[in-house]
Amino acid sequence: MLQKKELPKLNEGFARIVFCHNENDVEATIKAYTALGPLDTLSNGCFGQKNPDAKIQLGIMKFLKKVEAPSNVGSSSDSVQDSAYPQASDANNICCKGTAKESLLLGVASKEVKESENLAKGSVDDDVSVDEITTLAFPSISTADFQFNNETASDIIVEKVEEFVNKLENARLVLVDLTHGSKILSLVRTKAEKRNIDSKKFFTFVGNITQLYSQGGLRCNVIANAANWRLKPGGGGVNAAIFTAAGLALETATKERANSLLPGHAVVVPLPSDSPLYTREGVSHVIHVLGPNMNPQRPNSLNNDYNKGCSILREAYTSLFTGFLSILRSRSKLPRRISEKLALTPLDLKDPSLDPRNHLTNSDQKIKRDDGCVYERSKKCKGANDETVADISAPSSTYGKVTGDKSKLEGPTSKTWGSWAQALYHIAMHPEKHKDELLEVLDDVLVLNDLYPKACKHLLVLARHEGLDGLVDVHQEHLQLLMTMHAVGLKWAEKLLHEDSSMVFRLGYHLAPSMRQLHLHVISQDFNSNHLKNKKHWNSFNTAFFRDSVDVIEEIKNHGKATIKDEDSQLSMELRCHRCRSAHPNIPRLKSHISICQAPFPHALLENGHLVLAPKT
Repeated sequence: MLQKKELPKLNEGFARIVFCHNENDVEATIKAYTALGPLDTLSNGCFGQKNPDAKIQLGIMKFLKKVEAPSNVGSSSDSVQDSAYPQASDANNICCKGTAKESLLLGVASKEVKESENLAKGSVDDDVSVDEITTLAFPSISTADFQFNNETASDIIVEKVEEFVNKLENARLVLVDLTHGSKILSLVRTKAEKRNIDSKKFFTFVGNITQLYSQGGLRCNVIANAANWRLKPGGGGVNAAIFTAAGLALETATKERANSLLPGHAVVVPLPSDSPLYTREGVSHVIHVLGPNMNPQRPNSLNNDYNKGCSILREAYTSLFTGFLSILRSRSKLPRRISEKLALTPLDLKDPSLDPRNHLTNSDQKIKRDDGCVYERSKKCKGANDETVADISAPSSTYGKVTGDKSKLEGPTSKTWGSWAQALYHIAMHPEKHKDELLEVLDDVLVLNDLYPKACKHLLVLARHEGLDGLVDVHQEHLQLLMTMHAVGLKWAEKLLHEDSSMVFRLGYHLAPSMRQLHLHVISQDFNSNHLKNKKHWNSFNTAFFRDSVDVIEEIKNHGKATIKDEDSQLSMELRCHRCRSAHPNIPRLKSHISICQAPFPHALLENGHLVLAPKT
């Protein structure tokens, strides 16, 4: 209805444009869209646009016709009704009428939606369209080629879904299988209904996991792959299908993340924009997950040991859903202008240069280095020796322990972390290449000296687990790792106290470190160092920006995560002595004061093991 105005175009980020020429067109279009159910889909393109060169116009009325699912999917004929506007009860039948081939395809999609017995009938949020709901589609792990018992597997699936489903907010989980007679789908559906699991957030779906949108009308941003331990294409079933559908791009991206996978673990791989799965189906991530093997014909069979098998399968689903949650958390951190572009990216986008994910540079990704410090201007983050770097890229994590050089990960923030900020990560993943820098190497942690110490003694206890860039990534399942890191840090503090009993140590984490890879600081409280140069350096260790290890462990025990807030305001606070709390105008004056200050430490630091001192004789 616009006159003498520039009309919108699909290449401006729109997936679908309808041109209305009068009030009746507007009313009819609104009614049609209102009648759509949460899983009804409309094809991309322009409809109702006048083209003076065309003999026949694709009008609003033709666009609004509903398509009946053909009785024989294999038939080339398609039956189209001429009723102009569908009612709400016909929402599952709404499709866009285009070519005969398109009509047939959408008819199949409508049939798939009808025949899936437990599809969600409402959106997750009335204000959120179905295309904006981040969705994980996953197959049943280990019940096919790995021959895990269906009854037992279904119990574990429902158990783990129930555990995670309330954490999803505007997201959902979909269990997928190829056949309508699938036993695992039937079992899970029945058990999920008995537990009253929200069908808006979890349901089952019949279809090919590599064609859920194009053939099933179900848009899934993330799909899970029942992988083999080598993370290689081949074999059969889901693994072969996903690698084939995603093309070489997935294989290359997977190699950059990990070379192998342990049972019970998962690795999240962002799918490159040139992958057919991305361009055709809208899949942005693949999560490889490895479950237990009960097939004696396959390597590493558990010989029917279901005690161990059930434990591994629970770990597998925990790793899978935790990986999905990491994607959701990362998306919630996206700057508004970037997240909107991502949401509007057309599925048929062919030119990678048009993909907004490939333009997180310049003003969105300017990185500055200052005295070994990396921080990002777009977030206005102010750090210390561990300056904050924002995570605005597609997330990706591996959950599980690294064994030797079997696993390599370029990580969730490889596009935004500066190369210097990746140093700790590379040491954690490949300690054999950094033997001269390490003080101790254990299965879960490494110990090394801080390269830019802020005190006479400043050590780092570095986690060797993948997918843990900082405290924001730490949850209940990482509690044992935190306790191990604390124990190792305490051991080294006590060792240093034997050498100099006058020292006092504090163990803790920065709220928002820019140095990628979770690390615990073990730092002496003299702060006598030439590398301590400015307010950010001081406040990163002497304000609430520094979280004591004992407090973090207690918080994870009680709440499952650490509280992270107001980190920027902490770094800009005035300079105060960590003993007597007197204020000082600049670093030289503060250093001069602390060199002679003999005041006792604040009472809060003297409690609950916040400080490590030599035992009194």
